Amino acid sequence: MTTRRRLGIVAAALALTTLGGLALVLTGSVTAQRPADGVAPRFQVDPWWPKPLPNNWLMGQAAGVAADRHDHVWVIQRPRSLTEDERGATLNPPRSLCCAPAPPVLAFDADGNLLRSWGGPGAGYDWPLNEHGIFVDYQDNVWIGGNDQKDHQVLKFTPGGKFLLQVGKADVTGGDNDTAHLGRPANMNVDPATNELFVADGYKNHRVIVFDAQTGAYKRHWGANGRPPGEAGVKPFGNPVHCVRLARDGLLYVCDRMNNRIQVFKKDGTFVKEFIVAPTTRGNGSVWDLDVSHDAPQAWLYNADGENNHVWTLLRENGKVVAKFGRNGRQAGNFHWVHNLAVDSKGNIYTAEVDSGKRAQRFVFKGVGPVEP
Repeated sequence: MTTRRRLGIVAAALALTTLGGLALVLTGSVTAQRPADGVAPRFQVDPWWPKPLPNNWLMGQAAGVAADRHDHVWVIQRPRSLTEDERGATLNPPRSLCCAPAPPVLAFDADGNLLRSWGGPGAGYDWPLNEHGIFVDYQDNVWIGGNDQKDHQVLKFTPGGKFLLQVGKADVTGGDNDTAHLGRPANMNVDPATNELFVADGYKNHRVIVFDAQTGAYKRHWGANGRPPGEAGVKPFGNPVHCVRLARDGLLYVCDRMNNRIQVFKKDGTFVKEFIVAPTTRGNGSVWDLDVSHDAPQAWLYNADGENNHVWTLLRENGKVVAKFGRNGRQAGNFHWVHNLAVDSKGNIYTAEVDSGKRAQRFVFKGVGPVEP
């Protein structure tokens, strides 16, 4: 090594940069990107987000939330979940002055203004009987799923609601090794590098399955630990396999909700590691959904836990829980069955609640600071 090269590396190694609370040690190229000890992202609930819906509309169970590349926030909700008194204005004769079910798909800007609304049965596709999960890909296509006993399909639409593609078929399912049909798919993610669709499949099946996002052609599938579903000696995914989430480095994170675990894979299905979250949780499990943080190395994972009604912050490197926010309750910042979450490019977190929660919330990123004891 030349003297100039050696001095250059030494000088670079002395440079210490803090970006979003991350200590980046520079040695010619970045060789270490780890969260500083004892710090984690901080959040503050925005009680005014979103703004009231127009047209006397009311949101039912908010079954999914996604942030797109424009920082628009998409919510899929269940109009049929409104009680009779909540939809009283639609009865004949009307029971009350308010309200009417909002359309299933709602898109908001960062200020909470409604930008788009659409969805429901139409020609050429099987709209789910119980909406579940939403994802907006790098081309702005909107993907949705469903988890009714007959919902075995994933649908793809334009941002304006024009139907593009259906993968699977309503009321047709064939089990964990059926490559043409799904089993109550919970959520999905699209890889911009390969244009592959990864599906968390699901409430009936016990696997991740991958398709071509343009044609719907089958690519591959796997179960827990990257093994064939049902293989002896492997603790299987429980029902539901509730989320799939890609990080920028190509790792795929899978929510095994009832087993309180996150399993991590390469995109080809190779098993890497697993993290356990709140291991003593029973009931509906602790790992409902997750997303990665917005900083360059994506150092943290955010885990929506609808049983304990927390959002846990984990170190993505090793799964260590370093912080949490939220508690069971009805006030702003509390949760009842926090079901899905999404992170925008500024680090804000958006959550969606099912059962009687029936709302979406926004938690504003307030930087990185010391972890509270």
